[in-house]
Amino acid sequence: MSTATEVSFPDGFLWGAATSSYQVEGAVREDGRSPSIWDTLCRVPGAIRDGDTGDTADDHYHRHRDDVALMSSVGLQAYRFSVAWPRILPAGRGQANQSGLDFYRRLTDELLAAGIEPFLTLYHWDLPQVLQDAGGWPARDTARRFADYAAVVFEALHDRVRYWTTLNEPWCSSLLGYADGIHAPGIRDPRQATAAIHHLLLGHGLAVQAMRAIDASRHVGLVLNLQPIRAADADPTPTLLDGVRRMDGLRNRAWTEPLFLGRYPQDVADDLQAFGGLPVQAGDLGIIEAPLDFLGVNYYADGFLVSAPGATIPHTPGLQDVGGSQAGPGATDMGWPVTPDGLRDLLVTLKATYPDLPPVYITENGVAYDDPLIDGAIHDSRRIAYLDSHLRALSAAIESGVDVRGYFCWSLLDNFEWSHGYSMRFGIIHVDFETQERTPRDSAWWYRDVIVRNGLTAAEG
Repeated sequence: MSTATEVSFPDGFLWGAATSSYQVEGAVREDGRSPSIWDTLCRVPGAIRDGDTGDTADDHYHRHRDDVALMSSVGLQAYRFSVAWPRILPAGRGQANQSGLDFYRRLTDELLAAGIEPFLTLYHWDLPQVLQDAGGWPARDTARRFADYAAVVFEALHDRVRYWTTLNEPWCSSLLGYADGIHAPGIRDPRQATAAIHHLLLGHGLAVQAMRAIDASRHVGLVLNLQPIRAADADPTPTLLDGVRRMDGLRNRAWTEPLFLGRYPQDVADDLQAFGGLPVQAGDLGIIEAPLDFLGVNYYADGFLVSAPGATIPHTPGLQDVGGSQAGPGATDMGWPVTPDGLRDLLVTLKATYPDLPPVYITENGVAYDDPLIDGAIHDSRRIAYLDSHLRALSAAIESGVDVRGYFCWSLLDNFEWSHGYSMRFGIIHVDFETQERTPRDSAWWYRDVIVRNGLTAAEG
């Protein structure tokens, strides 16, 4: 994509950065917090690269005031963070842990004092282990427990926080956690994954009901990691094309159609019959379909598939003889292609498919590159080029009529990157995990200038 022209974003466009509780907080045994499913998975030999854990992470629990000061220095207008369910309800239910709530009160007060909008996510994958022991997301009761938890947090913080999201990337929670097994709880059972899909969406809907019953003036949404799925073969076989359909169904349409059309795609429901089927009960879809105030979209790269006889992709149950490909120009440290036009295409297609689409926030977009720290500076020109190209694609989607209200860079800090441990660095701020010293990369100052201008100059990239 050309970077030759100047780009401006709409007045009032919200610029931020994002993190999540388990990836940055640390302090996993402090102030009454109970173990999460990620604490458990991190103890499984071989599950996490280098045996890393989130025990300390970025020590954000103790350093949040300094981190908010860093946010201010970068000029952030908003900070997207998540709440750790095991800090709030260590037993997964029942009496709230006031020490846990007090941490998030302190964090939001620091943000507000700095003029930074809190953008709160209730669930970014750290399910209390006690609830996993009781069945986890494959169990319908977990959806009810999630709504109870949402009400507790909302009651405590709705006076401070205007923007709320229920779930982050439920595709990951269900299919990477229960079918693929590379995410917590580390289970490989497509029947459990199928049930988890529905119960995550049901939990979202029940949480929206619970929060709006307390205060309907807050903005409530959901975050999906949507991804265009494409055939990489020049002459795709029928098997490959069906693989694209199947993966697109589970990655995208299984989430958007219940939310915006009040139904599951028939082909997805049919595919999942082989794994017990979606456990829909009367009234569920009406609960899930409750209108959203906004949709959060996380985007990193398009997905490409190739014919691969004998191959399977565990996170897409039933997909056979198809494999993943790193097609596309360039590759990040994660091995992902760089496909900025996919962000524009995704948003334009989403709006065309769902004309009543609510306002959109790009709640995550970023890249892993490990550029060296030299003489106190980190010249991460590849990250700047990635962000620049994706913001230009985002501007093109806005010009095409998609109502996008804000953008959150992933991530504010280098952090615990799930099964990759600390090997992947997404932050616009570098973290030395031995000393916890923070060093803004060049991209942080570049992003500060973008925020000040509310756009990109012709010289960017």
